[in-house]
Amino acid sequence: MTRVHANVLLMLVALIWGSAFVAQSQGMAHVGPLTFTAVRFLIGSLVVAPLMWLEWQKLERKAQALQKADGLKITGLGSLLLAGAAMQQIGIVSTSVTNAGFLTALYVPLVPVLSWLVLRRLPHWSVWPGALACVVGAYLLSGAQGLSISSGDLWIIASTLPWAFHVLLVGRIADRMSAPFLVAGGQFLVCGLLALGWALVFEPVNWAGLQGAAWTLAYTGVMSVGVAFTAQVVAQRYAHATDAAIVLSAETLVAAMFGHLLMGDRLDAAGIAGCALIFFSMMGVQLLPLMRSFQTAR
Repeated sequence: MTRVHANVLLMLVALIWGSAFVAQSQGMAHVGPLTFTAVRFLIGSLVVAPLMWLEWQKLERKAQALQKADGLKITGLGSLLLAGAAMQQIGIVSTSVTNAGFLTALYVPLVPVLSWLVLRRLPHWSVWPGALACVVGAYLLSGAQGLSISSGDLWIIASTLPWAFHVLLVGRIADRMSAPFLVAGGQFLVCGLLALGWALVFEPVNWAGLQGAAWTLAYTGVMSVGVAFTAQVVAQRYAHATDAAIVLSAETLVAAMFGHLLMGDRLDAAGIAGCALIFFSMMGVQLLPLMRSFQTAR
């Protein structure tokens, strides 16, 4: 897979994730945030299970079975997923879909900073203005002057740190193991089981609530987790983490669009300007490094 193909796949991921904000918001009318997180990630693990089995068999034939250390890395990724997804889900209870999309995008500038601090990898200069433009664009998209910080907003802001670490690490771990489906499904299973344990302790879990949230759990479990998170793991084996963060921030645009169509959110001139900023920042962070490579090749 080329870098361009990986970025196209990440755009598909952003499309699915952005549309899932509405389902995540509506699901909170029936079940608690930890219950919702647990069920959707367990559904996602079931979606990927056949691919996990085939990949396991392939690794065994090559005498490359995963080791204990690999299991610990997958557990770490699942724990980051739980932290990010649970805090985001708690936040969605008391904030709008548009605000949730904007505030989640704050992980974008964190990824190049963490890449620099943790991996000692200085990204292409275009990432810094691109990340800043994404944040400013998402701020405009949220309604700027009407944005107020609620407890839900604070939960989502807190979720951006584990999201950023996850984006930074997931591609590297999957690539080193040569097992993207085992990494994807394994982290889903860890996240789902941990969230279920917390839900059984802190939330009322009942069949009626699960039935009421059935379609939202099905959509977010199959599409947002099973398809999109797995595609993220596959794509990030071939895409730079900082570039991936910029491309994935397109979920902000999609969340705003579905919030407008299904939840009654409205875009004004500032919101349209925000869309344009995010779009051009995503294009810039992809095209500028390619232009330099092209000039060097010539």
